[in-house]
Amino acid sequence: MTGKTKNRLTSEEREFFILVNKAVLTNPFSDERAKIDLKILGMFPGIPPDERVERTIKEVENRINSFEKQGQRDINRFTGRDRALVETTFLFGFFHRFLKRFDQLILDQVDAGDTLITVSFSDEAFSHLRKRGFNLEESSRYFELCYQLRRAFYFIDRALVGRSSCMKELRRNLWNNVFTHNIELYNRYLWDRMEDFSTLILGETGTGKGTAAMAIGRSGFIPYDLNKKCFKESISRILIALNLSQFPETLIESELFGHRKGAFTGAVEDHKGVLDRCSPLGSIFLDEIGEVSHSVQIKLLQVLQERDFCPVGSHEKHRFQGRVIAATNRSIDELRGKGILRDDFFYRLSSDIIVVPSLRQRIEEDPGELDDLLAHTIIRLLGRPSSELVEMTLSVIHKQLGKGYPWPGNVRELEQCVRRVLLNRNYSGDHKAVSSDLQSYLAENMGNGTLDAQSLLSGYCAMLYRRYGTFEEVARRTCLDRRTVKKYILEWKD
Repeated sequence: MTGKTKNRLTSEEREFFILVNKAVLTNPFSDERAKIDLKILGMFPGIPPDERVERTIKEVENRINSFEKQGQRDINRFTGRDRALVETTFLFGFFHRFLKRFDQLILDQVDAGDTLITVSFSDEAFSHLRKRGFNLEESSRYFELCYQLRRAFYFIDRALVGRSSCMKELRRNLWNNVFTHNIELYNRYLWDRMEDFSTLILGETGTGKGTAAMAIGRSGFIPYDLNKKCFKESISRILIALNLSQFPETLIESELFGHRKGAFTGAVEDHKGVLDRCSPLGSIFLDEIGEVSHSVQIKLLQVLQERDFCPVGSHEKHRFQGRVIAATNRSIDELRGKGILRDDFFYRLSSDIIVVPSLRQRIEEDPGELDDLLAHTIIRLLGRPSSELVEMTLSVIHKQLGKGYPWPGNVRELEQCVRRVLLNRNYSGDHKAVSSDLQSYLAENMGNGTLDAQSLLSGYCAMLYRRYGTFEEVARRTCLDRRTVKKYILEWKD
């Protein structure tokens, strides 16, 4: 472009492109992104989220088309801040132009498993970018980033449904875990350095910690092979999960680090552990990390700090290049307070801590959460939606469990509830788990302010009844009459 006059954006164009730039750089699961979309549209809150996004994309596309018709197609005709704004806006248009094909690529690659598939639209995509002034290196880098962005949104949005505030916060946190709080800084400095950021996921049994880990693990950066016209790693290979509670202490080290033939009785051949099997571009997910011994924690600490390890029975050092995601359903304060989890291991493991909320918290924050989850579960089971089955399941839940049922098994229990209702039109709940955990349930929800007075009194009466066994004793201790106590206890059981 040497010798050609450089273009400048008008003040009106610059103002609009600044908004688009903010939209691109803002977490798509945040309230801030919704506000920016509304500014782009010049509209007020109240428009449904899906319609807001669709209209925003269309508005930006129209502005880009109008801009290009004026001969403003080449990013190199601009300099400084104007060039950056035009570049980002063009990338916004590029991303949404090929959005559906990125989605299909994700589905096809999941179906293909470890087999790498050719990206059928890559020539068209690269041509689109090159015509707008991006060189080959830039085009390749942005193509890789768009694929990563779409994978992250796809797995976070589709696998972790829910309208409650705590679920919105979870999705926002997962996005930040992949791209940091500032995607521009991520793109400049960290896109190939995220293996140094370990993650600890906390939450009760059955809340979906594995799903959260999958969303992170499947959203990692994957480079594109220009010659083979495919991405260099499959989605299925960039996350390896290992539930540490499934193995006896004597085998955990072997499963993690591998072993050499003859290392111990029964080691009849060499075995690769998850650290060796993990792709250099991938992550390992260590579930139930609170179950491992101090000796294993020390060895994992070495992996996190120095990135090397030795298989059991060998002095040969192996290199681990992936990212570590760990989870536990136990209280982290209890694990550390009792010395079960070493402080040095905890500090190195917790570059980020993500809490997956319980189902009872989600429903308490927004009762509509139950409807969303039932609809999502039925789609997973049947492959298509059914409002009839959602209504039938809701009817059984409300009639047999009542609104105060705390779902001790969380989302995993809800899934089994749906199956049992479909088979027998009946689900009585897990009252043994509710009874054993009722005191901690009441304490937790009193602490976070999510328990109303009616549920508090009913739960307290139920707890005393399970302890002392008679309505009379509960009435004496609560200074309530026997009929009121019985009413509260029966309400809680329902």
